[in-house]
Amino acid sequence: MLSRDLAAQTADLLKIANTSEPRALDRLVTLAALQVSACSGADAALWRDDEMVVAAASHPDLAELTDVQCTAGRGPALLAMTGDGPVSCRDTLAEDRWPEYAAAALRCGVRCSVTLAHRAGTMAVTLTLSGARPRAIDPDQLPLAQLLVALGGAMLGNASEYGDSRRMALQLVDAAQSRELVDQAKGMLMHALGCSAAEALERMRHISQQRNIKVTEVAARIIDSGGDGI
Repeated sequence: MLSRDLAAQTADLLKIANTSEPRALDRLVTLAALQVSACSGADAALWRDDEMVVAAASHPDLAELTDVQCTAGRGPALLAMTGDGPVSCRDTLAEDRWPEYAAAALRCGVRCSVTLAHRAGTMAVTLTLSGARPRAIDPDQLPLAQLLVALGGAMLGNASEYGDSRRMALQLVDAAQSRELVDQAKGMLMHALGCSAAEALERMRHISQQRNIKVTEVAARIIDSGGDGI
């Protein structure tokens, strides 16, 4: 799930992605390294016709990893561009699919990685999240898959995709803000009524159905009233 902070930064990222590919990639790897649990570093690349044209890394040591894959002709980033989902390396010490990548990753202190990709025609964006411990990053729990799709659409320069990506990012911000509002109201009800989180949420849902208003509006009223009168 995207946090409010990450969703807002995603929207900011999309503002610069359409005008500055290197800057957008730099921003993307910085966000990944800061926001993804157990991610100790990240690197990303923009590809045209399967040739890398722009790359970025959150740490200088990680910058060589994409180059190593290009030279060897194999690696998680290259595989991610041909597949439908994330490519995971659970432990670089035991990795035998890409020995060149595994050796370079170990030199950088990388023990696991997950690579995401977004392709549109002859262009693609890849993002690799690296961890310092084996199996530290769970690909099923990554919040950046949606961010990458949005970024990819913006960076590929297609106006309609950029518009769709921008709308998606704004929707993510709205959703994050709504969750924060509901969570705040839920906490107030739990304190006022001495109930559990589940009971507080169920009460808000009941009021929502009863009064034919959104749960977020119920939450806003609870916050405005200080938890009284609902």
